[in-house]
Amino acid sequence: MNRIVVIGIAGAGKTTVARRLAAALDLPHLELDAVYHRPGWEPASPADFAAAVTEHVAGERWVVDGNYTSRGVDDLVWPRADTIVWLDLPRRTVMRRIIARTLRRVLTREELWNTNRESFANLYAWEPEKNIVRWAWTRFPATRSRYERHDAAGTWNHAQVVRLRTPREVRAFLESVEA
Repeated sequence: MNRIVVIGIAGAGKTTVARRLAAALDLPHLELDAVYHRPGWEPASPADFAAAVTEHVAGERWVVDGNYTSRGVDDLVWPRADTIVWLDLPRRTVMRRIIARTLRRVLTREELWNTNRESFANLYAWEPEKNIVRWAWTRFPATRSRYERHDAAGTWNHAQVVRLRTPREVRAFLESVEA
């Protein structure tokens, strides 16, 4: 495992898993959210986003976490990956996690990326693009279906695919890598 991508729905634990893998294997880590979300929640331009991702995955050893398939990042990252860790946790687990995480971030005013913080007002927003809890809920089936199609179509045949479906499987996988 030298070039690892960690994918899954929002709230599945991508960044946590990626950080632990990076630490255990001494790999540079790139969190796609940190590159995409500029100050004021402004999105990076497509060219800037692609350039930052391309630069990171040009190396021989790395971890990337995040999806951004609608931004074409999968075409940049997946072909170079030797391992794809797919966090495919149950919806109830993801929702419990994302609600707790979002409330913690709102209450503590935790800085996420580039001075951005989650807003209490966003919890009331109906638009999934503003409300991460709604985003996770509404995108869950489509995200799972998309990754099942890629897996079945052989998109990832060049890499080892590690599909983790329960928190227990995630813990066991991380413990095996860290041992």
